[in-house]
Amino acid sequence: MMQTISLLPGVTLRCFRDSRFKQGCLSFQLVQPMSGAAAPRNALLPTVLLRGTRAHPDLRAITQRLDELYGASVSPLVRRVGDYQTTGLYCGFMDDRFALPGDRVLGPMIAFLQELLLDFPQENGGFLPAFVESEKKNLISTIESERNDKRIYAMNRMLKTMCREDSFGIPRLGEPAQVAAITPEDLLSHYSLSLTASPIQLFYVGPAQPQAVAELLMPLLSRLDRNAAPLAPQSAFRPCRGGYVSERLDVSQGKLCMGFTTPITCRDPRFPAMQVMNTVLGAGMTSKLFMNLREKLSLCYSIGSSYHSSKGIVVLSAGIDFDKEALTREESLRQLAACQAGDITDRELEAAKAAIVSSLRSTHDSPGSIEGYYATAALSGLDLSPQQYMAAVEAVTKDQVVAAASTLSLDTTYFLKGESQ
Repeated sequence: MMQTISLLPGVTLRCFRDSRFKQGCLSFQLVQPMSGAAAPRNALLPTVLLRGTRAHPDLRAITQRLDELYGASVSPLVRRVGDYQTTGLYCGFMDDRFALPGDRVLGPMIAFLQELLLDFPQENGGFLPAFVESEKKNLISTIESERNDKRIYAMNRMLKTMCREDSFGIPRLGEPAQVAAITPEDLLSHYSLSLTASPIQLFYVGPAQPQAVAELLMPLLSRLDRNAAPLAPQSAFRPCRGGYVSERLDVSQGKLCMGFTTPITCRDPRFPAMQVMNTVLGAGMTSKLFMNLREKLSLCYSIGSSYHSSKGIVVLSAGIDFDKEALTREESLRQLAACQAGDITDRELEAAKAAIVSSLRSTHDSPGSIEGYYATAALSGLDLSPQQYMAAVEAVTKDQVVAAASTLSLDTTYFLKGESQ
């Protein structure tokens, strides 16, 4: 059962009471509008916080403390949800019921979270330079690894082009040059302002009473000087002139991405129908794109579609031979036209529904997946529990899928090809 509590202005605690697991979890997220200047700082911040505190000054001491808490874990948490970016920490820990007599885990875990968030070492008005420089290298390496995966690279390049007038085009982790320019003083200044001005979302999964969790969190929150303003509501995609973009790199396989817009977001009653439509079209091994372009026509090595429901964007991506670009584009549009014309078999429709429902059923399989679903849903504006979502998907008709497909409009096409092509 979900319960939402407002702890302070701009501070919200969501508790999902569930006694099935031996493990519980607690997440702490600062929520901000997605911006090019803040994105790299938000991505870097939690990894620097996890490097050490005054009482536990290095990774070894932190690991020892987590071992004392029955093998608890703390990990960085950076999310992009539509117009918002979050930065914070995720804690996983054993439930108090399974600790030795007299021991508690939840209270000490929250106390250690407070230590990580607020009791970090400082030098000259900034974080420790050694921590910041080390984590900057790690973050730049992560960004570069995404660039080395040409499927992800092409997807990001297409979205950056398509969404150049929208916050969704801002790279979630920032650019390497932006990360390299961050100073320890910059990072601490950004963090201090975030703790004061950013909405805070806390999410707990476990059997504890929500009020008991709230009381345990108050010592942490009482140390914050809060002056948070509410965030602007999530917005649909902000269109700008799209078109066709190609790029040459040293690649052996072409990457084709096609970005479509739709007014249907996760805040729209038609959302379940659009989710089913995307699955019929390209999300899975029973989809039209996979069965026709890959299996029947052998036009591509891989193909699929994804629905960014917070913004109303559907992206088709394919790995192809360089000379198959035109054919792949034409056939992909033909499969979308088939959906728009109602050329959808009962088998395709039922397979799509079954795939979505199966994925939603797994939402309650672990504390982490519960936190991920509900915390993201709260930020995106999705007002459906997994059970309500499944029921809505099961009720989707073919006519509703056709109507959803008919809202799609091709905005931007991006093709990554070889240097000699």
